[in-house]
Amino acid sequence: MTAYARVDPRLGEFTLRPVDPEADAPLLHRWVTHPKAVFWLMQDADVARVAEEYRRIAASPYHDAYLGHWRGRPAFLAERYDPAHVELVGLHDARPGDVGMHFLCAPTDTPVHGFTHAVITTVLAWLFADPATHRVVVEPDVRNTAVHALNAAVGFEVVGTVPKPEKDALLSICTRARFHAATGVPAEGVPA
Repeated sequence: MTAYARVDPRLGEFTLRPVDPEADAPLLHRWVTHPKAVFWLMQDADVARVAEEYRRIAASPYHDAYLGHWRGRPAFLAERYDPAHVELVGLHDARPGDVGMHFLCAPTDTPVHGFTHAVITTVLAWLFADPATHRVVVEPDVRNTAVHALNAAVGFEVVGTVPKPEKDALLSICTRARFHAATGVPAEGVPA
């Protein structure tokens, strides 16, 4: 069941559907334990642990996981969460309309230029398609410089560093208007 679809002008169709914790666990296990996914913090997980994590997310009223497809094939993972209840509790001045986001591109031996940018653009367009979303909040590891540059390219503004139990995170926020200005992608209504 497709929850969202977007056609990127250069790379074609991207879609999102809810993760099926049992059926998707073997695939997600390969992705989250790959060396390139070190910041996902699941390097030592087995398939059962991955399934358990995504069952926990599926059961949460504040957290959702989606499998992203590119041209019909699984290619990325996206999570959305309520930062007032997950990840940033007590660390972020949460406002109504804030939505937290994580994303992970599948490892590949044949990288496609612009793919990761198209994925994060698709994920943000999906989040902003919900009129209740006013700001998207991210908290990547401060050492993950590649994602910081990508976040800046799609409109995120750095708020500052916040200490979390598992990492020091670079808290950043993107508004609809900043996303639209950075990407040109319509952000449904574009309030500030």
